[in-house]
Amino acid sequence: MTAINTGDTAWILMSGALVLFMTPGLALFYGGMVRVKSTLNMMMMSFAAMGVTTILWVLYVYSLAFGPDIGHGLIGNMENVGLNKTITEVMGDPGHQYPKLAYVMFQLTFAIITVALLSGAIADRVKYGSWLIFVGIWITLVYAPIAHWAFASQNGHGGWIVDRLGALDFAGGTVVEINSGAGALALAIVLGRRHGFKTEAMRPHNMPIVLLGAGMLWFGWFGFNAGSALGASQLAATAMINTQIATATAAMSWLVYEKWRQGKATTLGVASGAIAGAVAITPACGFVTPLGALAIGLVGGVISAWAVSGKYIFNYDDSLDVVGVHGIGGLVGMIGVGLLATTTVNKMGGSGLFIHGSPHLLWKELIAAVATAAYSFALTFLIAKLLEKTIGFRVSRSIELEGLDTNMHAESAYDISTFTTR
Repeated sequence: MTAINTGDTAWILMSGALVLFMTPGLALFYGGMVRVKSTLNMMMMSFAAMGVTTILWVLYVYSLAFGPDIGHGLIGNMENVGLNKTITEVMGDPGHQYPKLAYVMFQLTFAIITVALLSGAIADRVKYGSWLIFVGIWITLVYAPIAHWAFASQNGHGGWIVDRLGALDFAGGTVVEINSGAGALALAIVLGRRHGFKTEAMRPHNMPIVLLGAGMLWFGWFGFNAGSALGASQLAATAMINTQIATATAAMSWLVYEKWRQGKATTLGVASGAIAGAVAITPACGFVTPLGALAIGLVGGVISAWAVSGKYIFNYDDSLDVVGVHGIGGLVGMIGVGLLATTTVNKMGGSGLFIHGSPHLLWKELIAAVATAAYSFALTFLIAKLLEKTIGFRVSRSIELEGLDTNMHAESAYDISTFTTR
């Protein structure tokens, strides 16, 4: 029987738990950012992502994403339906092997948070039942193929981005970030703007909860990025310190930009900047030096802060800035790989334009980013349109104005009733 490396296995299992912890963190982050009347609905959308995605992952989505390629690097086969084959299988290099189920669990948490991110673009106006159906369709038709393209390396015969194009994406700049950003834009366009968009104040109702959620995301991101080394190794340590550097740097650069543009540095700005930095370093954390991570965080914070204003210029209502933070932040990270990657950090990677002087890797990163964005936008748009034309996707005007919590869940986030003594 193959010997299991217990240290590597423990790190992968712990990383999966850290990434799963990010989705409740996202629920708090998003829940505090919306108006009080839709707080619970916003948080429930993240928990729905955990439930639906897990069920479908076991049944067939893992197999589509990571099963042996059935041709042209586009999708996997169905041999892992039900995960029965994976129970006794191992993965990894000799001396660094771990149970395949540990990897299955780790990748499941990526799928969960990716679809949960989309909910931020359509806050305050979505039917909960339609959202549940959307999650199942989207995980199947959008997430599974893109995960196969970029993550399913199979000795040159796997996904076309990783094995045929040769683009580098350490922890999900395409699969998670650009994918969710492009999908969020499609959803925002199909569902339309909230009533009162650009005419009413729609400020976060609870900034302490937003900061708590951002802190949970920051903490969980170490599992997201360092866990993608798939072992307790030097590469994992590099990915972890790079994640800390970029996240902290982007939080500060966002605040500086905000102070320059608006005259005030805000708590929402520091929270958003931290997330933007974590997003930007995600594809690059295992390929760049700490100084490279600092540069990516610096640029990522400023570019994302600028990008979130795009919804007011182009008149689309991305409620919680998924496009500007995740879509644009992911693009910054992919470009960062093309410019700053070095084989000193990862001999299995490549050298960027600023390191080697060749644009070869940069072109690969751009092709992967554009292809991911185009596919995600087109398919998400079609899925959302189908739901809108059939069962309906958006709530009525009266429900939206009254609030989704009491109408859909018969609850409210805060009990402010008057207490009396007898």
